[in-house]
Amino acid sequence: MKGQEWYQATEVAEEYDEKRFSRGGRLIDRREKQAVLNAVGPVEDQRVLEIACGTGRFTVMLAERGADITGLDISGPMLQKGREKAQRADVTDTIDFMRGDAGRLPFPDDHFDTVFAMRFFHLADTPAKFLTEMARVSKDTVFFDTFNRFSTRSLYNWLLPMGSRLYGDSEVRGLVDEAGLDLVRDEHDFVVPYGFYRKVPDWIAGPIRRADTAIGETPVGRSLASVSYWHTSV
Repeated sequence: MKGQEWYQATEVAEEYDEKRFSRGGRLIDRREKQAVLNAVGPVEDQRVLEIACGTGRFTVMLAERGADITGLDISGPMLQKGREKAQRADVTDTIDFMRGDAGRLPFPDDHFDTVFAMRFFHLADTPAKFLTEMARVSKDTVFFDTFNRFSTRSLYNWLLPMGSRLYGDSEVRGLVDEAGLDLVRDEHDFVVPYGFYRKVPDWIAGPIRRADTAIGETPVGRSLASVSYWHTSV
């Protein structure tokens, strides 16, 4: 997986949320959390698995809503940040953070009601393998996001330290079919790429985001969206 060693660094975990989700990045955080909530629905008493849970942004959010959730990640420092968040939110009793490989999930078939992964598939070297494993251990919902090949992100992707795996629409649909999943709904957003929002203050990011959303609702905007959210079912 891309960036496996990079994500193991303690300093990366310490700075992760601040670098990505402060300033205009707060808009990204809110949109991603809403996408997850839209897909997973009510989670009280549901068994949920988050792949590549990182610092626990979504893990803690769902635990606060009553989910019995497991967060899996390859990075020990990232998991530690997640545990600290869970302690502050007083939800440690309903979260199990564990280190593991998303390509070989240590769970039986149909073990979870919902399995999801955010900000993961752009790092995946074997996306079909990962998605098939997610489908195997879920008995209902599988949700994930991708960065898109024909989008503004492609203009600067080569400048990023690790780059990103960018996907075409038909490629993702093929992966969904191959994993034995049914596509319930797909959403496409952020004509203006993530990197821009993280660099500007809220007062600039807000108006840009409103224009971005308006453009994204047009056929042209949909085709240029840099992020897609894929809600599938087993």
